[in-house]
Amino acid sequence: MTIFLTLAIVVLALILFVAEWVPSDIVAIIITLLLTILGLITPEESISGFSNSATITVMAMFILSAGISRTGAIQIVSELLLKWGGKRPSQQIFTLGFIVGPTTAFINNTAVVAVFLPIVEEWCRRQKISVSKLLIPLSYAAILGGMITVIGTSTNVLASGLSEQLGYGRFSLFQFTKLGLVTFSIGLIYLAVVAPKLLPNRKQHTDDILTQNYGLKDYISEILIPPGSNLVGKTLDSTGIQHKFDVDVLEIISNETHFHQPLEDKKLPACSVLLVRSSREDLLKIKDEEGIEILPEFIRNKKSLQAELSSEDEGIAEILIPSNSNLIGSTIKEVRFRQRYNVTVLAVHRGQEVTRERLSEIQLRFGDVLLLQGPKQSLLGLQINRNLLVLTQRDLETLRRDKAAIAIGIGLGVVIVAGFNWLPILISSLIGVVLMVLTGCLKPREIYDAVRWDIIFLLAGLIPLGIAMDKSGATQWLANGLVGIGGSLPGYWILTFFFILTSIFTEMISNNAAVVLMLPVAVNVAEKLSFNPLAFMLAVVFAASNSFMTPIGYQTNTMVYGAGGYKFTDFMRVGTPLNLLMTIIVPPLIILFYGL
Repeated sequence: MTIFLTLAIVVLALILFVAEWVPSDIVAIIITLLLTILGLITPEESISGFSNSATITVMAMFILSAGISRTGAIQIVSELLLKWGGKRPSQQIFTLGFIVGPTTAFINNTAVVAVFLPIVEEWCRRQKISVSKLLIPLSYAAILGGMITVIGTSTNVLASGLSEQLGYGRFSLFQFTKLGLVTFSIGLIYLAVVAPKLLPNRKQHTDDILTQNYGLKDYISEILIPPGSNLVGKTLDSTGIQHKFDVDVLEIISNETHFHQPLEDKKLPACSVLLVRSSREDLLKIKDEEGIEILPEFIRNKKSLQAELSSEDEGIAEILIPSNSNLIGSTIKEVRFRQRYNVTVLAVHRGQEVTRERLSEIQLRFGDVLLLQGPKQSLLGLQINRNLLVLTQRDLETLRRDKAAIAIGIGLGVVIVAGFNWLPILISSLIGVVLMVLTGCLKPREIYDAVRWDIIFLLAGLIPLGIAMDKSGATQWLANGLVGIGGSLPGYWILTFFFILTSIFTEMISNNAAVVLMLPVAVNVAEKLSFNPLAFMLAVVFAASNSFMTPIGYQTNTMVYGAGGYKFTDFMRVGTPLNLLMTIIVPPLIILFYGL
C-alpha cells in the first residue's frame, strides 16, 4: 500500500511541475508535507533536505559565484570575446562557447549567463547583428560547460549526494570531466557549424529599437494641455490620469523646458506638452473627459522614436527579471515600479509576445524583459539591484575590480583543495565563502542576495521524496518492473533507455527532480542486472542537463527566451538535433570511459 501511495504522490508532483500552477520550489515543499502527513517519512526526515550536504554545497557555490561575479572577474575574461569574436557567425559562436564553457565548469551557469547576457547584447550592437544569433548558443554552451565538473550545476552536486546515500560515495570533483569535455567539444562544434543555419534573425539592433522590436510607434504620443483644460494648474498626481487611465507620463515640456521623472508633484501649466505612453483609445477617453488635444507626430517625422525618448539626462534600457527576483509573482502596480525605481515601463517582452497595454496589471515572471525609460542615473542605479538584470554592459564603477584577483584566487583554492581531496567540497566551499567576506569581495548582506533560494528549497523538498521512495520500496518496485520488461536487452540499450527517459523528464519537470526520481531506480536496475552502477548514474546525470528543446526546461534557456526575442519553436529547431546528438554519443562514451 505504501508503494502505491508514494507513487501517487510522485504522479501528483509530476502534474504540479508540468502544470506550473505554483512555483517548483513550493511544489517540492507541498510534496514533503504530504509525505509527512501520510506517515511515509518522519518529521525529522522531512527537514533533512535542509541539512543535506548537497543543499549546503549548492548554497555555498551560489555565494562563491556571486563573489567572483561581483568583482568583475568574469568581465575580464569576456574581453577576449570582443577581441577574438570576429565577424563570421561560426567564429563568434565558437569564441563565445570557448569562453563560457570552461567558466561554467566552476561557476554556476545561471550566474555566468547573467553576466554574459549584457556583454553579448553590447557586442551584437557593435557588430550590428541580431542577438538572436548568439543567445541560444550562449545558453547551450553554459549547459554543456556545466557538465565538465561536479560543481558546474546544482544537479551534479545533488547527484553526488544521492550517490553517497546509495552507498557508492560522493563523486570526486573531476569524476566525469573527460566525458564532459568530449560532450562539450562535440556540442560546441554543432553550435558553431550547424546552429548558425538554424538560428533566427529575430531581434534586431537598429537605431530605433523601440519601433522595430517593441512596436511602440502607436503607443508613444504627445498631448497638449490647452488653456481651458481641467488639468491646468493641477499636479500630475492630483489629476489621477495615470491611475484612472492606462497612461504613463514620461516627460512634461513647458516653454521649451523639459521636466523628467519624478513628475508626480509637477504642476501642469496651460499650453504644456506631455509625452505619454498610452493607446489611442485611452487618449481619446482623456480627451473627452479632461480636455486635451492629441498632437500630430511632428517631432517623430524629424527623428526616431528612440531619440525622442533619449536625451543627455534621459535614456531607455532593457532589463530582465532574474530567477531570484522578489518581484516575481507581483504586478507592476503592486510593486509601485515607477515610484520604487524612478523609471517607467514602456513594454513587456515575454517570449515572442510583446505587451504594450495595461502594463500595471501584468504579473511579472522569470525571464520577462521590460523596456524602461527614465533618468540615466536611475537606470545606472538598477545595475546593482539584485531584482533586475540590466541588459547593457555593466559600468566598471559598480564592480570591485581591485578584488578580482583575490576572488579568482579563492575560487581556484576551493577547486584545488577539493580536486586533490584534501577536504570535502562542502568544507572547502564554505571556507571560500568566509574568505570572500573577510577579503571584501562580498559584503555580508550580499551573501543572502546571492543565494538562489528557490533552488535551495527545491532541493530541500525533493530529497525527502527520494527518502520516501526508498523506504516504501517504490524504487525497488519500479526497478523490478523495468528489469522484467527489458532485462534481456543488451546493456547499451538499457543505458540509452535511462538517458532518453531522464531527458524527457527534465524537459517536463526540473532537472533536479528528474535526478531524484531516476537515479535511484537506475542504480537498482544496474545492481539487479550486474552492470556498473556508476555508468547508469552518469547516464541520468548527463541526461538531466540534456535540456535544449524548450525555453522552460532549463533556467538559462528561460533567461535568453525573451532577451533574444525567440519563439518557442526556435528552441525546438536548434535544440532537437543537439538533444539527439547527445543521446547518440553519451551512452557509448560512458561505456568507453567507465565500462558497463
